[in-house]
This record gives sequence, structure tokens and C-alpha cells, in this order.
Amino acid sequence: MPKYVSLVNWTDQGIRNAKDSVARAEAAQAAAKAMGGTFEIYYTVGAYDIVTVAEFPDDETATAFLIQLGSLGNVRSSTMRAFDVSEMGGILAKLG
Repeated sequence: MPKYVSLVNWTDQGIRNAKDSVARAEAAQAAAKAMGGTFEIYYTVGAYDIVTVAEFPDDETATAFLIQLGSLGNVRSSTMRAFDVSEMGGILAKLG
């Protein structure tokens, strides 16, 4: 399944309700599972509050999940499609 790495920051709403963060994370993991994916969450110190690693069946499902998550108003994210070494080998094999 395609992998996605997201750099996440709490919004003003999200930080005001930081006490609920673990419950929100568990709800996000359940939502990802319902969409056929996985969602790992790491709380970080520095420029970003959270880093996530997710897998979804396709880009469309990942995008729908991220829109759903963002629409709750607690986080803003920047997401990147990630490729493992094997996938990168296949990409490089396509070079001329």
C-alpha cells in the first residue's frame, strides 16, 4: 500500500484542547482503519507537533482521510507520498 508521511501542527483550537489529543489520535486511527488504512502517530518537539506515517489503498483514499481529519479543525498538515527502497528501485529502473 502507498505510504504517506505528514508533518502536523495543532491549530489554535487543537492546542486549546490538547488534553483531548490522545482520544483524537485514537479516533483518527479508527477512521483510517475503517478506510482500509493504518495511521501511526508520533508527538514531537520542535517545528512540528506531530509526525504521522500512514498507509492507504490509494492516493484518493489518503486524500479523503486527510480532508476529513483537517475538517475537524484541530490540526493542519503537510503530507508527502513516501517510497520505500524497493519502490524507489522500481522508479529508478524506469529512467532512460
